[in-house]
Amino acid sequence: MTSTPTDLHLVDFANAAPDTLQSNVSNAIDSANAFLDKMTATTTDNDGDASAITAEQALADVMAFDHINLALDRSWGILSHLNSVMSNDEIRHVHHELLPKLSAYGTRVGQHQPLFSRYQAIVNDTAFFAALEPARARAIELALQSFELSGVALPKAEQEKFAEIQSKLSTLSATFSDHILDATQAYALPLNAEQLAGLTESGLALLADAGEQYKTRALASGILTQADIEALPKPYYVASLNIPVYLAVMTHADDRRLRETLYRAYVTRASEFDEHTNAKGESLNNADLMSEILQLREQKAKLLDFEHYADVSLSTKMADSVTEVETFLRDLAAQATPAAKQDLAQLQKYAQDYGIDELQPWDSAYIAEKVKQKEFSLSQEEIRPYFPLPTVISGLFTIVERLYGIKVKEQTLDNTDAHSVSRWHDDVRFYQLFDADDHLIGGFYFDLFARSGKRGGAWMNGFQARYRYEEQGHQQLPVCFMVGNFTPALDGKPSLLTHDEVLTLFHEFGHGLHHLLTQVSVGDVAGVNGVEWDAVELPSQFMENWAWDAEGIALISSHVETGEALPKDKLDALLAVKNFQSGLQTLRQIEFALFDLLIHAHTPALDYEGILATLNAVRSDIAVMQTPDYNRFANGFSHIFAGGYAAGYYSYKWAELLSADAFSKFEEEGIFNPITGKAFRDTILSVGGSFPAKTNFENFRGRSASIDALLCHNGFTNAGDAANVQTTREVI
Repeated sequence: MTSTPTDLHLVDFANAAPDTLQSNVSNAIDSANAFLDKMTATTTDNDGDASAITAEQALADVMAFDHINLALDRSWGILSHLNSVMSNDEIRHVHHELLPKLSAYGTRVGQHQPLFSRYQAIVNDTAFFAALEPARARAIELALQSFELSGVALPKAEQEKFAEIQSKLSTLSATFSDHILDATQAYALPLNAEQLAGLTESGLALLADAGEQYKTRALASGILTQADIEALPKPYYVASLNIPVYLAVMTHADDRRLRETLYRAYVTRASEFDEHTNAKGESLNNADLMSEILQLREQKAKLLDFEHYADVSLSTKMADSVTEVETFLRDLAAQATPAAKQDLAQLQKYAQDYGIDELQPWDSAYIAEKVKQKEFSLSQEEIRPYFPLPTVISGLFTIVERLYGIKVKEQTLDNTDAHSVSRWHDDVRFYQLFDADDHLIGGFYFDLFARSGKRGGAWMNGFQARYRYEEQGHQQLPVCFMVGNFTPALDGKPSLLTHDEVLTLFHEFGHGLHHLLTQVSVGDVAGVNGVEWDAVELPSQFMENWAWDAEGIALISSHVETGEALPKDKLDALLAVKNFQSGLQTLRQIEFALFDLLIHAHTPALDYEGILATLNAVRSDIAVMQTPDYNRFANGFSHIFAGGYAAGYYSYKWAELLSADAFSKFEEEGIFNPITGKAFRDTILSVGGSFPAKTNFENFRGRSASIDALLCHNGFTNAGDAANVQTTREVI
């Protein structure tokens, strides 16, 4: 079946109204439930004897049910995406109203005995199962595991309790996320001239833009009149908690009190210290939600006969146990601590020069920037003009073309063109991906700039998986959304990225390639689907390496005004600064990961005070820099309370080990070696979740993963220290 652009099945966002999507979701659930009802009746007609169903018929039923669910995946995928990137009261209301129905449907599927019996029938016919293509066999194995984790074997009363827990968790997680978004957008701090000292030109432009957004919201809400707004100074500078603005202040503002004020606002979002309310006048404090989420997760674990929720989470990951993960994290912390102490001492030494006797968290980014300028002659603001977004994107596409033999072509966005691609916002761009023979592979959207109504952070949404259903001649190619919150274009110039933002773009594009380059057409294991959570960050972190390589940087840098390549002195400084503060950064990630692991491994479930006590205990064990008592980082930790990383945040470090070891093969054979690139594509990117991640890695590397490359890449060891890391060498 030849691929065509119609196989992309692109969304008409112009007509994706919330009420339409709500109807589509409800209708899709109704259709799927009708299929399950019919399956139940068929099984009942056979006197409940599932063994009367042949493996062939069972597989046909399974595949037909998968196909029916495409409509739900699509309509809900669009709505949940819009709730992340264009959130407003209408979208949020519809999204949240559907959550209980979706949860009930998901639980019914996971506990549907006749459907479960179809999967059992396939596996029980050993000859038939052995003859299946590996991707289909893997999808069936993972589905059976999912049934078990959905309570399929529970008595009826416990199944109903499980369903209630799932429904509550979906609602609580959505509310947690809402509170963070609302708290972030509710904060605005107008600044006077004295507070602007030290801010860069680009930073001032960001604050002025935030001021315009503040005036628009204040006028709409009645806080200010038009006359009030006209009386305000021009430009009107406002500090906000949106990441580009926040970082501009924390990195460059000379006013230490301002930095502390903004830091406190950021780390107390959605906590008992946050006095903001939502549109209904309700508190945004996440404290009670956090404890309730942990309690419900523990109840779920107990129903499934696990000791605690961490065991539930790890049952689907590469890591075998809480002990294994905790040992990995603490061993890595031990390796990073000497470097972290040196990092801190360096900051403290420089802080003295700026009249700071005791370094505080709100000083770190500011002093670190001063150290970079002094020690490495490097300023993020000086190199920002060398990374205009169009140049970075063009260079990124050149890099992946050289590595994997693929081509990227941007599609027209002219709304007067009948063939134009529909978008949800004017900033969005759409691209098609082609193989070397011009064979269409898939498509992706870039939505890269921060704006009101958009969730913070960066992510790749694998909206549509590669999939084929021969019975109806249906084929779809993979499509994904890659989302960021970068500094937007200002003052007539394109968006100018910091190198950290460049790394973020490369990271998300790595996820995108994992999703798009799959050759698997079984949706449940195509692309990122079915990949163990602690391995899914491998391709993304792996891709970042090309933004640290001199040859790669040459492709992605060009001065926005002169077109000049990044000068050698700045390139040398940028490469030299790669491991700057890596000790402190590593301990910070380990602190988050260990906290996440321990609160989910604790039984009975912790209340809010217990959560904070655990975080403080972890900080006491791991951190080398003190944190203020009022810091409520956990209240905004959406990865674990509103995302998929519960008892899995360690995955970033686990996968970083994999990515460093994988990249070391390129370092040995040439980082643009097309043979090595093809091997990575064939063994990692193309196979998705159709084999266990450990198998895929070993097929690429020819051995188990080693921690050596990770330690070297972070600057924690060198060849002479190799003997010191033998105890943790082959940990995966």
